[in-house]
Amino acid sequence: MSTGPVRERSGRGFRARHGRTATVWAWRAILLVAFLVAWQVLSGRVLDPQYVSSPDGIVTRLGDWLADGTLATNTWITVQEIVLGFLLGAGAAALIAYVIAPLRIVWDVLDPLVMALYSIPKVALAPLFIVWFGIGTSMKVLLAAVTVFFLVFLNTAAGIHDVDPALVDAVRLMGGRRRDIALKVILPASLTGLLTGLRVAIPYALIGAVIGELVASNRGLGYLISDSSATFDTDGVFATLVVLSLVAAALNALVTLLGRRANRWKPLTT
Repeated sequence: MSTGPVRERSGRGFRARHGRTATVWAWRAILLVAFLVAWQVLSGRVLDPQYVSSPDGIVTRLGDWLADGTLATNTWITVQEIVLGFLLGAGAAALIAYVIAPLRIVWDVLDPLVMALYSIPKVALAPLFIVWFGIGTSMKVLLAAVTVFFLVFLNTAAGIHDVDPALVDAVRLMGGRRRDIALKVILPASLTGLLTGLRVAIPYALIGAVIGELVASNRGLGYLISDSSATFDTDGVFATLVVLSLVAAALNALVTLLGRRANRWKPLTT
């Protein structure tokens, strides 16, 4: 039987998807350039650069910080806090969710307590964490971890609860044990919830680390924001925000890549 038409349709679909991706990225670039040009033109003419800075001022500040090592040193510190906090919070959340969520009685008991803790503004925990852990790196890591924990935990638990009970029953009828159900049904079926939690949690890991640096620190990107705002250095504030955006984009791209690899087990939709 000939597979020529199928391959042709597949090739067309591949080219269409890549063509659409290229179009999307082209429009993103156009909008970004238009925004930067408008910002540069309006700054100093219509807008006061003391309050809104300007693209050339931001580039100049980044160049100065790169030259003297300020940017590299403080960025590396914040990236470490974000990554460690993210790994600690996400790892603990996923592990606890896979232990607790399948036990519906335990989940029903703990659910309101978890939601009550989740509702506490994490910025309100910063002063308490300073008392407990000081102003060192561990405080920022733990604050980021707590911020990440609930997002990953709740999304993973939701994914576990959405597992089709018929699949679990089928594995049991075939003689599957608890371990088989956990590894061959619950884990793969709940990956979507876990990966959603990981993606949503990335900016919150950054927020937790930066909040800790803003509250009490003498290094890191949060410290650069605090120090720049204290000296009315708007260029420095915006330059730091640009770096934070790039860090968040890089981490999000990494989790997206991992998510694509993890989702290869899913059947193709027709």
